[in-house]
Amino acid sequence: MRRRDRLRVRVKRILARIRRKVPPGLRLLLGLLLIVGGVFGFLPILGFWMIPLGIAVAALDILPLWRHIRGTRKD
Repeated sequence: MRRRDRLRVRVKRILARIRRKVPPGLRLLLGLLLIVGGVFGFLPILGFWMIPLGIAVAALDILPLWRHIRGTRKD
């Protein structure tokens, strides 16, 4: 298995776990906090890796909200 495929599988597992364990409103807040923390990626503890992860976590809540506003549902 290639490195990119392993990374993709790992990210999918992390997002599935977050979707199961974290309540919907808190997921959006967590995603925004990850994005803000990623902006300060030059600091020792924080990293630029937090930006794409934050976008992915926030997108878990934004897409259903966007569908609700538009009036379309994915069944």
